[in-house]
Amino acid sequence: MVKMGTFLGMSLGAFAFWHSMDKVHVWIALHQDEKREREEKELEVRRMRAELVQHAKQSDSLA
Repeated sequence: MVKMGTFLGMSLGAFAFWHSMDKVHVWIALHQDEKREREEKELEVRRMRAELVQHAKQSDSLA
């Protein structure tokens, strides 16, 4: 009877651990995706800013 109780306890513990680790992995993946998207947006803003500065310099040199 003790062996069966130990087996059930260990199985339940393993399931709970597996389930919680799955949630942790999903949480980490979502945050990595958010970070990547934020970095891509910042890079696009920098590109646009550099392009506008270059365009302004060309306009000033023509005027």
